[in-house]
Amino acid sequence: MILTSHVGTLPRPEQLDALGARYELPRDPAAFTAIVPGMVADVVRAQAELGLTIVNDGEFGKKGGFSYYAQSRLSGIESRRPEDTPGARDITARDARDFPGYFNARRRSINRPMFCVGPLTYTGHADLQFDIDNVTRAAKGLRVQPFLTAIAPGTIEHWLWNEHYQSDEECLFAIADAMHEEYKAITDAGILLQIDDPDLPDGWQMFPDMTIDAYRVYAERRVDALNHALRGIAPEMVRLHVCWGSGHGPHTNDIPLRHIVDLVLKARAGCYSVEAANPRHEHEWVVWRDVRLPDGKTLMPGVVGHASDVVEHPELVAQRLVRFAELVGRDNVIAGTDCGLGSRVGHPEIAWAKLRALVEGARLASRVLWGRN
Repeated sequence: MILTSHVGTLPRPEQLDALGARYELPRDPAAFTAIVPGMVADVVRAQAELGLTIVNDGEFGKKGGFSYYAQSRLSGIESRRPEDTPGARDITARDARDFPGYFNARRRSINRPMFCVGPLTYTGHADLQFDIDNVTRAAKGLRVQPFLTAIAPGTIEHWLWNEHYQSDEECLFAIADAMHEEYKAITDAGILLQIDDPDLPDGWQMFPDMTIDAYRVYAERRVDALNHALRGIAPEMVRLHVCWGSGHGPHTNDIPLRHIVDLVLKARAGCYSVEAANPRHEHEWVVWRDVRLPDGKTLMPGVVGHASDVVEHPELVAQRLVRFAELVGRDNVIAGTDCGLGSRVGHPEIAWAKLRALVEGARLASRVLWGRN
């Protein structure tokens, strides 16, 4: 049977939003600590009841969102007033050049710069243990595999300006050394680790004048740093998620998957999660006709997406899964989402409806692939 999961972010309870926006630190840390465990228990149970088999904490415990949470878990980082910072690294820069009217008319979400001003060390042990304890307790007694998300060194680097290390590469590997502690603690606890690295593909947009060959050199070094951070961790305990930024926009300048798929597969992971349901990237399933999934690895294509509030039909989900299964093997496919649904679709009801369609579609696909009624 096809296993089912998702990328990470789920709709946040109103009580959590009342303590601060998704990308802000909670205004009342004590209240945050008091209410999150119960919220995690509820969201894990909801995923299990829906039929998801690999579930998480909704990322409710992350102070600052899926990427910025790392700011509160690393030493040596300094924030500054906007007027004292350089222009942010823009993961829509190529699109913005082609669609200036569109981007000028909309409020753009660009990574705000932070600064590395001292040695980078991991200081988030208490927050990390909080996340581990919450999802472990919530999953106890349920027939599910828990996972936790953690951000990749290369994605942290996109909002972190180096003012301490002798080179940007030295800073990158210092990030990797620090984040290794988080990655290993998660897997040592028996929890599946999902590495979020959206900027492996969408970093291409940050350098509008860079060639494909030059970007491949840049991206490969970021994969090297990730593998350094994953040293000593069994690949089967790691899932790598890559996407093209998940922001709503044209995405006409996204780097094609075929140019980087070999770099994605170079990461020390047992499963690879890739966007495959939105109108800009669904056609790239054909890449897997020519690219062999390594033995012992699994592929988690997005079969429901974040780019529209239209809920996918379960039969469409099944068709997508069967298509991938015929290319990489039915035992090597997990049903997933393109990106986190909680922060991208228009309402929690839509997010949960999409996950329901994912589960129903996976059941239909399993009947086709295993010949069961």
